[in-house]
Amino acid sequence: MKADTHPDYHIIDVKMTDGTVVQMKSTWGKEGDQLSLDIDPSAHPAWTGGSSRLLDTGGRVSKFKNKYAGLGF
Repeated sequence: MKADTHPDYHIIDVKMTDGTVVQMKSTWGKEGDQLSLDIDPSAHPAWTGGSSRLLDTGGRVSKFKNKYAGLGF
C-alpha cells in the first residue's frame, strides 16, 4: 500500500448554534481549530419537527421568493 495516502485525521472543536462546543475527529482544518455551524441537529427543522425557520444567511431563499413572487412561492 502507498504511504501517506490518507488525510490527517485529528480532533477539532465544533461550535453548535446554541454555543456548546463538542470535540470531534475530522479532516477539516488543523488540530484544535474551531468549526462554527450555522445549522446543527439541535436547530435543523428535519430533526426538530419543522417548527423553526431556516436562517437565510446567503439570501438565496429571498432571491428565489423575489424571482418567483407571481407564482405563489
